Amino acid sequence: MPKNLKLDAADRKILRALQRNGRMTNLDLAQEVNLSPSPCLRRVRQLELNGAIHGYSVDVDAQIYGLPVTVMVRISLERHTEDSVGRFEAQMKEIPEILECFVMSGLSDYLLRVVVSDLEDYERFVRERLHPIGGIGSIDTSFVYGVVKRTHVFPDITG
Repeated sequence: MPKNLKLDAADRKILRALQRNGRMTNLDLAQEVNLSPSPCLRRVRQLELNGAIHGYSVDVDAQIYGLPVTVMVRISLERHTEDSVGRFEAQMKEIPEILECFVMSGLSDYLLRVVVSDLEDYERFVRERLHPIGGIGSIDTSFVYGVVKRTHVFPDITG
């Protein structure tokens, strides 16, 4: 998406409504954001084309799926050369247990959100997925044992 693309209040209403329910019909969406269906659909298509909407997905319960353990993993690299950083980041994109990988400021270089089935599965993940990458200076692990808030809906910034 072009960084200079400006969204108006109607675009943001559409995005927030779709974040809450990506399966809503265009008619329902248009009613919710107070537009007629044709202009609403045009706006949605434009938001898709401009990259404001990356895609549509389903929010699946990880426990029911069989991956009840969420782990936050902080990683620091030994070196920060272009080659070592590039190799590390390329590997992160290939490991399916890693749902998110953030580049961080502060004590750690990266923060990963990882899902596994149990503690033994996490140990296997570290030994078989992370250690072979090489160049990792430290791995710090925190297990998530509860969720206070989880949302994919951005806050309303229209005022």
